[in-house]
Amino acid sequence: MFYGTKLRHTRERIGIKQKDFASELNLSNSLYCKYESEYQIIPIKYLIEAVNILDVSIDYIFDNTEQKQYKNIKKEIDRKIINQRLKEFRKNNGLTQLELSKILKIGKSTVAEFERGRNLISTGYLYKISKDYKISADYILGRIDKNMI
Repeated sequence: MFYGTKLRHTRERIGIKQKDFASELNLSNSLYCKYESEYQIIPIKYLIEAVNILDVSIDYIFDNTEQKQYKNIKKEIDRKIINQRLKEFRKNNGLTQLELSKILKIGKSTVAEFERGRNLISTGYLYKISKDYKISADYILGRIDKNMI
């Protein structure tokens, strides 16, 4: 995915040691190291906490933009907004749930669960959608009100 390098560089640029950053996220250093090295995909919950601490956007970490932060960014996410925006994204791109599930290599029911709000979209799927369709990850998550990409 390639977000780990940007996460590490941003953390290092502001002078936070990896073990201290892991502690701020309430994670063990070894687990956070796996996220930063992309040995494991960081869960969206921790990614949001990380970008809030680093004061950057998810789009910046995903390398969708060089703009580090957006004006009026929301620190919290709203599942209802995420559900609506995922469905809106899918329909605007002329995709059925089945077609999107094939693109993401997941079951159709998983896409339906994301759109109903029963499950929160994972970092890997959010990354793929934002990269492949040039849509802001922060917009999908309801952190900003306009697609900035």
